[in-house]
Amino acid sequence: MSDTPIKTERRGHVLEVTLDRPKANAIDLATSRIMGQVFKDFRDDPDLRVAIITGAGEKFFCPGWDLKAAAEGDAVDGDYGVGGFGGLQELPHLNKPVIAAVNGICCGGGLELALSADIILAAEHASFALPEIRSGTVADAASVKLPKRIPYHIAMEMLLTGRWLEADEAAQWGMINHIYPAHDLMNQARKLAQLLASGPPLVYAAIKEVVREAEDMKFQDALNKITKSQFKSIETLYTSDDQLEGARAFAEKRDPVWRGR
Repeated sequence: MSDTPIKTERRGHVLEVTLDRPKANAIDLATSRIMGQVFKDFRDDPDLRVAIITGAGEKFFCPGWDLKAAAEGDAVDGDYGVGGFGGLQELPHLNKPVIAAVNGICCGGGLELALSADIILAAEHASFALPEIRSGTVADAASVKLPKRIPYHIAMEMLLTGRWLEADEAAQWGMINHIYPAHDLMNQARKLAQLLASGPPLVYAAIKEVVREAEDMKFQDALNKITKSQFKSIETLYTSDDQLEGARAFAEKRDPVWRGR
């Protein structure tokens, strides 16, 4: 097993995070805590604007919880770290775009990890499932998220039977954004990340906060909160240098230079 289960690489304003735990990239408690710290540092680093999460190798993105580690004493209700399982799904105030580049089997907690990203790209051979039902456990985060992301009956079929979806069917139901040949997956993820990194980070922060906080609000309540700048990110955006830069760039017919302040 690799001594460094999480590999990171900075590419300008983009952070690439690779889960590298042979043979299957399963996540144990220690790995989850590392991932939480990696994504916390990403969140808090003003020079980083976008993250990509992927798996090492060509067969597995992530199968989720490491059952071998559990058999050796890792408690299911143990300390997953600051971001919860996989470092993403419970990390507060993560207002930067995250791309999941699914390079293979993506199931259980691995699918929950992918669902925690904002955009999901997949290799042609990627496959998706929630097999927890077969081991007598609950895919807890997926039970909350998946019926809101894809048609209810498809989500329930996955949860209740554990059946697998190939990449094309996952795309058909809107679970993933795009499918690419395996050899081109990371190129496409990096291209998208660079596009996002060139955009206005304060606007991204506002979008992510509004989408996250408004999910359980009535439409008019959420809209009133936006128009009254009661979201912290909205208030920051509308009093920022970037807001002025956007207007100036439009008037001067040039590309804006976003500084995130």
